[in-house]
Amino acid sequence: MSETRGSAMSSDIDVNVPNVARMYDYALGGKDNYAADRAAFDRIESEAPSTRPLTLNNRRFLRRVVRILAEEYAVRQFLDLGSGLPTQENVHQIAWRYAPDARVVYVDHDPMVLAHGRALLEETDSTAVIQADFRDTDRVFEHPEVRRLIDFGQPIAALLVSVLHCVPDEDDPWALVRRVADRLPRGSFLVINQLVSADAELRKRMTAYLNEITRGQWGRVREEHEVRRYFEDFEVLEPGLVEVSTWRPDSDLAPRQLTDEWTEFGGVARVR
Repeated sequence: MSETRGSAMSSDIDVNVPNVARMYDYALGGKDNYAADRAAFDRIESEAPSTRPLTLNNRRFLRRVVRILAEEYAVRQFLDLGSGLPTQENVHQIAWRYAPDARVVYVDHDPMVLAHGRALLEETDSTAVIQADFRDTDRVFEHPEVRRLIDFGQPIAALLVSVLHCVPDEDDPWALVRRVADRLPRGSFLVINQLVSADAELRKRMTAYLNEITRGQWGRVREEHEVRRYFEDFEVLEPGLVEVSTWRPDSDLAPRQLTDEWTEFGGVARVR
């Protein structure tokens, strides 16, 4: 597969161009972000006030998924595609509570993610962070660190959590999901969610704004039926495809997404 748009690797970090991973970090209360990231997120929040709780609920969804896959489905291998910046309770930290032998590979094209991730993981040999565009599945799955840590004879959980809205239609995110699935052993899992909205004007406005400020490092806010296409031909686990705060909540008192201007929609599927 040829290198896709935005996949060029660089050690340069342009602090004046908002970055989705750093905006996400800011929304979660992190410190690995810059003024441009904060200003961009604040602008989005002014347009869609539910955005910060949406971000927090998305992170809670990731934590629940990793716990459930490790504890209930005995998954011991996690491939986090488009992982973003390290934050509290990363995938390996959650998995290790329930499966100390779990192995995790983080994949992101952002050099800042690479630097922070390697600092976090420097004392363990059961995790790795690699700098690659997750759309380039050949590069990812053939990477030496992936081959070192991942046993392709055993189930793998491939995490595409809140990243496919960064993939434009011309890069065909549906084909990307299929390429990832085709690389996974039978019995593996796909975890997929992305931003959706039933409001056509909001979809158009947010897509245009994010594409502008990130200089093309964005895809599209989509509709629920488009997310359902990702899961065609896979066995979707209960409770199906939902707004993610309602996916197997820890309790009846767990936080819920209370507004629906836009939501994170998706679920978990088994690859047969």
